[in-house]
Amino acid sequence: MSEGDLRIDWAAARMPVLAELRKGFVRSRPLLGERVAMCIHLEAKTAVLALALAEAGAAVTVCGSNPLSTQDQVASALAERGVSVFARRGIDHATYQGFLDQALGRRPTLILDDGGDLVERALNTGHASEIKGGTEETTTGVLRLRQLARRRNLPFPMVAVNDGAMKHLFDNRFGTGQSALEAVMRATNITLAGIRLVVVGFGDCGVGVAERGRGLGAEVAVVEVDPVRANVAHFDGFSVLSMDQAAAWGQLFITVTGNRQVIRGRHLDKMQDGAILANAGHFDVEVDKPALLRRAIAIEEVRPNVQAFRLKGGRSLYLLADGRLVNLVAGDGHPIEIMDLSFAVQALCLTYLAATPPAPGLHPVPASIDQEVAERSLAARHISLERLTASQRRYMDRGAR
Repeated sequence: MSEGDLRIDWAAARMPVLAELRKGFVRSRPLLGERVAMCIHLEAKTAVLALALAEAGAAVTVCGSNPLSTQDQVASALAERGVSVFARRGIDHATYQGFLDQALGRRPTLILDDGGDLVERALNTGHASEIKGGTEETTTGVLRLRQLARRRNLPFPMVAVNDGAMKHLFDNRFGTGQSALEAVMRATNITLAGIRLVVVGFGDCGVGVAERGRGLGAEVAVVEVDPVRANVAHFDGFSVLSMDQAAAWGQLFITVTGNRQVIRGRHLDKMQDGAILANAGHFDVEVDKPALLRRAIAIEEVRPNVQAFRLKGGRSLYLLADGRLVNLVAGDGHPIEIMDLSFAVQALCLTYLAATPPAPGLHPVPASIDQEVAERSLAARHISLERLTASQRRYMDRGAR
């Protein structure tokens, strides 16, 4: 068995919800005749999802959603199993766009996107006419789709999988929290105990990073622009600082905002010697890399996925994973059990779109799909729910007090 096959099989054995869905897919073939194009971080867990969609009857094509997140061994093994793959680690932007075009050239009827690039490319290259609908995995991608929908430039239905309860409550918080910090530790071999960690952004992903960082012994400060989230961070026991304050205080910075240049030149100027910068947002724009390059008198790779930027005056700042998604470039991404839930939602949403596509625009995950995934997850873990009595149901239905 190849290394890629071993990785895929290891993940598949720990994805019980998707495993149960796959058994049903083999019998019912809900995607028979569909052509599915996936633009996603291509690693073992996403390979399991691609195979599940193929077992559901679809002709599946996969391209990577990030130039540095593809695991080549997995891509090769997936291709050997009959899935069309257009992905390779370390590609340049032109090659990346070319792979998107090749995936769209298969004339997909359904798409699964991660960050919005496949949708944008389909709209810009005239490949949208046969698309019945699609799903979007990320916060960043949903924001892009929301803008398209507002301008009435979304000609087919897209389901905001990221916003589904069984995705964002687990993937964003528990997945990002564990995987981002795991990747930082893997890349640097530092301890988080006692370190001053700055988490820039306190959405679902930022909450996870902050909580996991505190659990590992870090002293955590949060930077936020939203007053409600800043209050939540404060009452959760985190220090809340401006970016200017945090820049001088922190030793490790993790950005997770989905926005651009949240760490800028003036912040870099205030950072102490040895500060480490990592990004857990979708695109490599959260740390202002051009500003970092302008300040550097020398750049060297001191460990895999760790670049040292030597600055005038003798300071060094360390950028992880070239400012890209640290958990996928320097790690294996989210834990398997977390992605089992997200990918079960993805699979069910695609079968829903194939059977009864709604009107063009951006749509929520149907409540029945969240419910099904939640119930299957509990069953796989042998967890029992309490049930309302008939009297309790009548009481709640009446709204009596």
